[in-house]
Amino acid sequence: MEVIYAVIDFILHIDDHLATLIAEYNYWIYLILFLIIFVETGLVIMPFLPGDSLLFATGMFAAQGMLDISTSIALMLVAAVLGDACNYLIGKYAGDKFVKLRLFGKQLVKPEYIVKTHGFYAKHGPQTIIIARFVPIVRTFAPFVAGVGKMKYGIFLTYNLVGGILWVVGITLAGYFLGNIPWIRDNFEKVVIGIILVSVLPIIFGLIKEKMSAKKEAI
Repeated sequence: MEVIYAVIDFILHIDDHLATLIAEYNYWIYLILFLIIFVETGLVIMPFLPGDSLLFATGMFAAQGMLDISTSIALMLVAAVLGDACNYLIGKYAGDKFVKLRLFGKQLVKPEYIVKTHGFYAKHGPQTIIIARFVPIVRTFAPFVAGVGKMKYGIFLTYNLVGGILWVVGITLAGYFLGNIPWIRDNFEKVVIGIILVSVLPIIFGLIKEKMSAKKEAI
């Protein structure tokens, strides 16, 4: 439980933690930003690391002159694209092994989730890779499932690049232009919660729609 609380605190107060890291590590902070984004998008067993909130906070600190906006965006974009590519390759060549992985006695990725995600890909196509970029946890599993499903790499790479650009550039610049607004700067925790809620709304609406359709079919 302590680990969970620590992760939640890190995500909700990423601005405080990032400010500390900038002060302590100076230019090495760019490597830290790269690694966090790469691990969150590249390792299927690490979906809980901050993504959206880190991008927004990075933009906010860049607006204050504590980080270089161009360097930050370039490095995090490369990390996001490489991370998804790595996750795709893990899914393609070792997907079955990862599906069977257990943590604290529980299976990390349930086979039925893989089947459902394959169905989602079949229905919505490869643009799922772009949509998933903006949904916490899902963005970690989407490229993995694409690899398990043997999506053609050329198609995957195209959507990986587009999704990475929209996600990294979009949210980082949002932080850059909005982060200096006093209310946003002083209520960063609420902003993070808002970002998370907006990100998961499409999933909630999708589940509600699916249940309503199932009830109609049952009638």
